[in-house]
Amino acid sequence: MLSRDRRRAPRYIPKREYNKRKRGNMTVSWKLGGLLLGIVFFAAILLVKPIGVSTQFVVLDGVIADMINPDTIVAGAEGPSSPVSYFNKYAKDIANPWNYGFVFVVAMAIGAGISAAARGAFGGEGPVPALWRANFGASPWKRYMGALLGGIIVVFGARLAGGCTSGHMMSGMGQTAVSGFIFSAGTFLTAVPVALMLYKQEG
Repeated sequence: MLSRDRRRAPRYIPKREYNKRKRGNMTVSWKLGGLLLGIVFFAAILLVKPIGVSTQFVVLDGVIADMINPDTIVAGAEGPSSPVSYFNKYAKDIANPWNYGFVFVVAMAIGAGISAAARGAFGGEGPVPALWRANFGASPWKRYMGALLGGIIVVFGARLAGGCTSGHMMSGMGQTAVSGFIFSAGTFLTAVPVALMLYKQEG
């Protein structure tokens, strides 16, 4: 009869499969990631302007609205404006969307995709990570809908707060803005309990 330790010994994993798993689980150290992120935000503030992401969703909404109704953005003596108060503040960016902020957000998505592909993430667990699978099952559509719903809630909250984690937390705290510290505290006080409640089982 096999001993308990022998029975629980992990099965042999072929080298090719092991390397594939290793590539799919490659992560950047939080210390290195934080340092690189800090350098990027510092360079942005120093060379151009503070980084903000959620505002570009308003710009995209305005571009789509203007395509449907050309009167959404109108030209004036003082520049573009909008009869819709929600778009009026961003009328200039909506009229010329390919600016620094919009290009940054598009490039950020492309860069994330390239990074994920380079480390083999698309060939690993696929659209359903182990942590999600352990708590909600292996259905990819449930994962997609969860990501979509989460994204909608995050963007709604960001616009309600007047900024997102990049605008308030990173750029805001980098400039010692009081709103940035308040937003950051609220984010963690909400996100940590919700994550503990949703992800009760480990992947």
